[in-house]
Amino acid sequence: MAVLATLNLDCNMLTGSIPATLLTSAIGNLNLSRNALAGNIPDVFGPTSYFTVIDLSHNKLKGLVPRSLSAASYIGHLDLSYNHLCGRIPAGAPFDHLGLEASSFMYNDCLCGKPLRAC
Repeated sequence: MAVLATLNLDCNMLTGSIPATLLTSAIGNLNLSRNALAGNIPDVFGPTSYFTVIDLSHNKLKGLVPRSLSAASYIGHLDLSYNHLCGRIPAGAPFDHLGLEASSFMYNDCLCGKPLRAC
C-alpha cells in the first residue's frame, strides 16, 4: 500500500481488530469510524508515523490510548470518542500541538487527563 494515502472505511460494519499494518503504512488519512472494531489500538506508532487524520470513533475499542502515539511525528486530527477506552491520555507531542478537544475522547469508559478531567 505504498501509494495509498487515504483509506475511508467508515460505516461498513467491520469487525475484528485493527491490523497493525494499517497504522504503520503510508496511509496519512485513516477513517475506520462507525464500525464494530474491537480489541486494543495497536501500540505501533513511531517517528515515521505521520497522519493528517486518524478517526477510530464509534467502535468497540478497549484498553489504553497507545503511549507510542506520543512518538508520532505528526497527527493533525485524532478522534477516539465513543469506544471503551480507559486510562490516562498520553501527554507530550503530538498531543500538545493537536489543540485537543474533549469531544475527541468523550464517551469512553474511563479515560482521563488533558483535555478531559484530571486522573
